[in-house]
Amino acid sequence: MNNKKVVLAYSGGLDTSVAVRWLADRGYDVIAYMADVGQGGDFQKLKKRAASAGASKVVVQDLKKEFAEDFVFQSLKAGAVYESKYLLATALSRPIIAKGLVEAAKKEEAASIAHGCTGKGNDQVRFEVTAMALAPGLKIIAPLREWNMFSREDEIEYAKERGINIDVTKKSPYSLDQNIWGISIECGVLEDPWKEPPQDAYKMTIDPEKAPNKAAYVEIEFKNGAPVGINGKKYPPVALIEKLNKIGGKNGIGRTDLVENRLVGIKSREIYEAPGGWILHKAHNDLEALVLDRELLHFKQGISLKYAELVYYGLWFTPLKKALDAFISKTQKNVTGSVKVKLLKGVVSVVGRKSPHSLYKKEMATYDHGDKFDRSIAEGFIKIWGLPYKDNKGKGL
Repeated sequence: MNNKKVVLAYSGGLDTSVAVRWLADRGYDVIAYMADVGQGGDFQKLKKRAASAGASKVVVQDLKKEFAEDFVFQSLKAGAVYESKYLLATALSRPIIAKGLVEAAKKEEAASIAHGCTGKGNDQVRFEVTAMALAPGLKIIAPLREWNMFSREDEIEYAKERGINIDVTKKSPYSLDQNIWGISIECGVLEDPWKEPPQDAYKMTIDPEKAPNKAAYVEIEFKNGAPVGINGKKYPPVALIEKLNKIGGKNGIGRTDLVENRLVGIKSREIYEAPGGWILHKAHNDLEALVLDRELLHFKQGISLKYAELVYYGLWFTPLKKALDAFISKTQKNVTGSVKVKLLKGVVSVVGRKSPHSLYKKEMATYDHGDKFDRSIAEGFIKIWGLPYKDNKGKGL
């Protein structure tokens, strides 16, 4: 194992491009590792940029399929939503990227890995805890926590002085992180929680006010909790998510604005877009309501909250997460069927659901002819149910 070889999680942006040179200046043989989780971009251009910054090798790995099947859909089955508004797109991508980073380090016989996360965000925790769980012997380097550059301008000057091929003429006021499951947007005017997000901050969705006036209807088919088809046509996971992203985006679906509690102890204001994600989440929830019994459904809702916290906190590869996965898998056995959703100006409404495992019985629920519910047993049930709240003297509470 080479103590001076390091594999860097490389995004192609300013921070990680400067990190390549910063590490190389300190005698490291830097291998730039790029994981494709659906963020888009010109990977050939980014490979050249990494080389210009001093990387001796650039590795690009397509992780979209694994990400969709093993991370995104597992989170969907769990019903994981952080603080009621965040479908965890960025948080879900970090453990699979870190896993790829660790595997690349083993393959390249590198003694160290590195990342371009800041010292005040959640991602540093997610990358490093994942690496610690999967390869505790690897050294972890966090250049942004160590170097003496404190602003974007400092980094730009550093890049110019060293001839790093990076476009710094178009400065976006926002910090973006995107993958197939959604996009996270922060910085700029968004740092004022009183100000409404400007329309130019959104990248995946149309303004709901400008969305079509006519509702779009979509039927989604699920098998054992995972979505498998749209409008009667089967789709593989990545294509299915991308299809729903387009449909949802055209109808203004999937915008959330959240002041959230970061793991590191501060509050931050973020806006998120996940058009396909919110369509699937709403549909999946309603299908569960049809096929899961009351006690299991209610208990799972508590597990969903904990699961979301584990994902957000960077604890994907942990014993508790593994144990909860076994529970989630059991709950999804009968989550098979179809859900019909209505999309109109930013709102997802479930308007129909059916399943071969449905627990809904019309003859028990109806108030019309054909009602088979035995009303005669209701009085005794109520008396037993209310018995703890009636004192022995008949005076009540």
